Amino acid sequence: MITLLLIIALALSFDFINGFHDTANAIATAVSTRALTLRGAILLATCMNFLGAVLFTGVAETIATGIVDLKLVADGSLILITALASAIIWNLITWYFGIPNSSSHALIGAMIGAALADGGARTVHIQGITKIVGALIVSPFVAIAAGFLVFSVIRILFRDANAYHANFVFRRLQIVTASLQAFSHGSNDAQKSMGIITMALVSHGYLQEMAVPHWVQILCALAMCLGTSVGGWRIIITVGTGIMKLKPVNGVAADLASTIVIQVATHFSLPVSTTHVISSSIIGVGAAQRRKGVKWQTARNMVLAWFITIPITLGISWVLFSLIHLAV
Repeated sequence: MITLLLIIALALSFDFINGFHDTANAIATAVSTRALTLRGAILLATCMNFLGAVLFTGVAETIATGIVDLKLVADGSLILITALASAIIWNLITWYFGIPNSSSHALIGAMIGAALADGGARTVHIQGITKIVGALIVSPFVAIAAGFLVFSVIRILFRDANAYHANFVFRRLQIVTASLQAFSHGSNDAQKSMGIITMALVSHGYLQEMAVPHWVQILCALAMCLGTSVGGWRIIITVGTGIMKLKPVNGVAADLASTIVIQVATHFSLPVSTTHVISSSIIGVGAAQRRKGVKWQTARNMVLAWFITIPITLGISWVLFSLIHLAV
């Protein structure tokens, strides 16, 4: 029972950190264009994250069944504890340096590392991991294309609009698109911890199947909302100003593009990185507006973080699992 409570506590801690780490991406464009104050944006994101988190469970079930086969491991509880601890460590490191890292990549890499340390390759679902990692890799490129396309369409539709009035309209519209963005984040990201807790409940005999209980949904949603209320200035600065100088029309286009990509992924129960999708949509918008306006050095640093997260968290988890296993 103590082990189960520890797993739940770590999962909720992961969601809390996800709240101030990843949710900052959802409101970064609205804050940077001054469509919303930081306090207003955080309040909005908190409410919409909660709503998104309690309405969906498909991604949680993918996480619970598509990465590790707990029936083939020697110590399923230790795998979950190690994976959560490793993902939390990496999230805190990247948050400290203001790098918009993917919590999804961190958790998935950590789960794979712990499972491999426990029982080797036979303990992981290769087909499931291929599907999940494929979605994580493809989604940023889709978001770049979506951002480019959405901004191009908006520019054509409003090419004759008065610049002052257009800015006024799009600044107000950003409140709507930021709401959609935060809702999408909750509908996808909050489910990762739900999946972990569900796995723990099944492995401890409290559930018979991988179906997320309502109380788990609510707890994870509340943890993420609490984290969101703390804010995330470091990430907001990187995403909101580090990639390109955003105007309200850019923010609307980026929010719409990333919302579409995330919602499609959620519909197919695919865990994608909202961090990558939002950042990539901004890159796509910037490329459509003016390629030289994109701060490509920042973009390159972000891409590097995307690619190294899974290998690094896999390694951290492997080492941590091995150390704990030797100690006990």
